[in-house]
Amino acid sequence: MVIKNVSLETVCGITSKIPENKHPEVAFAGKSNVGKSSLINALMNRKSLARTSSQPGKTQTINYYNVNDAIYFVDLPGYGYARANENVKAQWGRMIENYLHKSRQLKTVFLLVDIRHAPSANDAVMYDWICNNSFQPVIVATKLDKIKRSQIQKQIRQIRDTLGASENTLIIPFSAQTKQGKEEIYEVIDTFLEIKTPSQMGE
Repeated sequence: MVIKNVSLETVCGITSKIPENKHPEVAFAGKSNVGKSSLINALMNRKSLARTSSQPGKTQTINYYNVNDAIYFVDLPGYGYARANENVKAQWGRMIENYLHKSRQLKTVFLLVDIRHAPSANDAVMYDWICNNSFQPVIVATKLDKIKRSQIQKQIRQIRDTLGASENTLIIPFSAQTKQGKEEIYEVIDTFLEIKTPSQMGE
């Protein structure tokens, strides 16, 4: 995947209607401190287009990034912020579930978990939501540079076992520092890009 241009096209709040986009969408979900913005910025080859709120838990929206006018990267609200009250947490949950249920162009969801730890209860709930909406999640194990190479397979097994994920579930270790895993994620995204035939290109 070659990134030519990106733009933040749509921002949806709690009361916003899910847009009916014409291009495929791939979504990114994860708890508020898992490195989601860093991953999305790395994929878009931008330093700070996807911004982390200075007040986690305050600014929570669904952000649609138009990439190459061919596909959307959809940044879902970070969940699990400990200081958010229960009403706010419930609103985030409804936003995410509404998107998973109603988006007609959503092709897959990348679920981010911290490779250093077993997935949390919130991670498990999100994994189940994704599966219950008929999607096969791709798990991205972030912060790869924080562990030793010898620990990688053990941590991946822990993630798979904790979530109850099958052996067919793809788990991609990723580091925002070294960009390891970036090409593997691109390969997944590329499968959802529309490939035009010669006749369509001549239209």
